Amino acid sequence: MVKTRNITAYDQLRARYDHAPRRLSFAPGSPFGEWKLRFKEKVRELIGPLPEAVPLNLEVTEELHVDDFVEAGMPPFTQQRVVYDTDSHSSCVAYLLLPDGIGPGERRPGIVCAHGHGAGKRQMIGLDPSTWMEKGGSPPGAPNFEATAVHLVKLGYVVIAPDWRAFGERALDPEYTRRGRDGCNVLHMGFGYFGFTLLGLNMWDAMRSVDVLQSLPEVDPGRIGMVGKSYGGTMTTYTAALDDRVKAACISGYLSTLDDAMSRRGLGNYCGAQYLPGLLEWGDIPDVVGLIAPKPLLIEAGERDSCFAFPDTTRAHGRLVEIYTAAGHPERLDRDVADVEHDYIFKKLPDFFAKHL
Repeated sequence: MVKTRNITAYDQLRARYDHAPRRLSFAPGSPFGEWKLRFKEKVRELIGPLPEAVPLNLEVTEELHVDDFVEAGMPPFTQQRVVYDTDSHSSCVAYLLLPDGIGPGERRPGIVCAHGHGAGKRQMIGLDPSTWMEKGGSPPGAPNFEATAVHLVKLGYVVIAPDWRAFGERALDPEYTRRGRDGCNVLHMGFGYFGFTLLGLNMWDAMRSVDVLQSLPEVDPGRIGMVGKSYGGTMTTYTAALDDRVKAACISGYLSTLDDAMSRRGLGNYCGAQYLPGLLEWGDIPDVVGLIAPKPLLIEAGERDSCFAFPDTTRAHGRLVEIYTAAGHPERLDRDVADVEHDYIFKKLPDFFAKHL
């Protein structure tokens, strides 16, 4: 029998995908607890070593009282630029938003707001042109829902929006990255020389951002949530899956399969910031998302999303339903679908966090 020869790199990728063992992918009827324990341990191994924690040394470097959107129905809030240490060689910069009206001794839920590819944390507070396009039914006179942190602080949450490594103030400069190269890939390989993955380091920074929230007198340390779209959805997936302190999560525009990401339609929809080395040996993206179970999880999916195609995210969601059913809490998984592109939907999100945080 003549073996098929795969000459092109793409054909080699697809052949390996078709034969990937996925040894710990969830199978309907499997005991959920045993599967979660084994697969979580494997994901934690694949993501690589994490740094050692150091004191946060939280510093407020700027502070503004923002009342620009009152006429749009958004109450005033305090916006701080904060810097904190995440490991012995790294500091993180973030925007911290605190709603007005927190009473003495009162503690509010805290939310980590994860940005995707683009302008970083600036987008989360409306300091990016993309947040002022009219879309999604956001209030007139206010940024759209891409400025996620602003819409969350409006609801009364204390919100932290960090810059992930490779973005915003933590991006590689263009000269170092060199023309035509992806900063995520360059940084992933750079940190790889020290044994780290970029995904693991950014997840670590998200966990340290949870530490920041829990350190604040205005935050109830037992009520922490996380939300993110696109790469922010990647960050929300891995952080909520591996950090038990995240009690509820919303993943927008990310739930998918590697079948699509590695296809001619997806056109290599992955980068050095969001891939887990060796994942297909053990499972797929829906399995990683399934590690969040049985915690409350909201999935947002745009019917016209060309980045994470709706048929694929629907297929992945079906696998997620199987996992939540096996966990004994199918009611804790919800989905918000709308006729949008690669955008936040924000219809079910306010009630979701109000119920679960």
